[in-house]
Order: sequence, then C-alpha cells, then structure tokens
Amino acid sequence: MEFSSWLALVAICVVGAMSPGPSLAVVMRNTIRGGRSHGVLTAIGHGAGVGLYALLTALGLALIIANNPLLFNVIRYGGAAFLAWLGVKALLAKPQSAAAAETNEIAGRQGAFEGFMVAFLNPQLAIFFVALFSQFVHADTDWQQSMIMMLTAGGIDGAWYVLVALILSRGPVLAWLNAKSVWLDRLSGVVLLGLAAKVVL
Repeated sequence: MEFSSWLALVAICVVGAMSPGPSLAVVMRNTIRGGRSHGVLTAIGHGAGVGLYALLTALGLALIIANNPLLFNVIRYGGAAFLAWLGVKALLAKPQSAAAAETNEIAGRQGAFEGFMVAFLNPQLAIFFVALFSQFVHADTDWQQSMIMMLTAGGIDGAWYVLVALILSRGPVLAWLNAKSVWLDRLSGVVLLGLAAKVVL
C-alpha cells in the first residue's frame, strides 16, 4: 500500500472512530461505573472488534455478510439484543460510591468483552469497511496489506476510545460524573435502547 493511500485510510478511520454511537455510550458508561481500567479495557476490546471486521473485509469475507440477508439479519438482531441488554442493565443500575467504582476495576475483562461485542455485533461495520476498503483492496492484495488495514482501523479506533476513557477518568471529571452517575446511567440506558430500536427498525 502506498503511503498516500495509507494516509487517506487513516483519515477516514479517524472520522469513523470519532462518530458518536453505541460504542461511545458503552465506553463512557463503563468508565463512569468501573473507573479508568474498566473504560480502557472496553476501548481496547472495541478496537479489537473493529480490527477483526477490518481484517475480514480485507480478506473479502465481509462482502459475504453484506450480501447475505439471513446472515446480516442474524448479526443485526444479535447486536440489537446486546445493546438492549446493556440499556436495561444501565437503567436498573444502582448508585455506587467511589470505593465501589475502584472495586469494579477488577471487572475489566467484562468491559473488554462488552466493547468487543458492541463492535462485532454491528453489521454496519461490514458495510462501512466494504465501502471503504473497495478503494484499497485489489486482486493482488496480500495478507501483509490486509494486516496493515486491520491494525490501522483497529488501532485508531482503540486509541480514540482509550483517550475518551482517560479524559473521563481524570479526578475532577470522574468525581463529577460519579455524583451524577444515576442520571448518566439512565441517560445511557435510554440511548442504548434507542440505538437498539434503530438497528431493528
């Protein structure tokens, strides 16, 4: 891949990563509820999910997903159900103290899983990467170039959400967010349920 093409890929991936959606809601919620490490691991898990989709696309498999209505719908409804589950969990969450937030950092693996699944169960990523990579993937594209695309897309996405988690977990910011955690949980729950409904409809 030429350097100029890679820079174009980077620019598009940055814009895609910064677009608000269910990923941002999940990273924000996990950072507020579980602290810095929980949010960071959620971000890393999400980046891994995005990177996997990028690799599948570069290898031509995402095109099958995008063109297979049954498989596409299975992934779409699975993603909607997962978002709805996260939304209900947020709506039912109880207030927690700062000490509880520190204890929840042990649950970082759950955050990584949630971040990964939010990305992996989003069939729109398949469409996005098919449209994007059609400009860069050719018949002679080898696995090294596919790996570059995967690392670029997944790395940028993960880095962006890690930055979000680090900003949100700073002392004064996190203290304010913890004080408002009940209302932020309710808001994130409504947003996640709304996004789940949007995916279905």
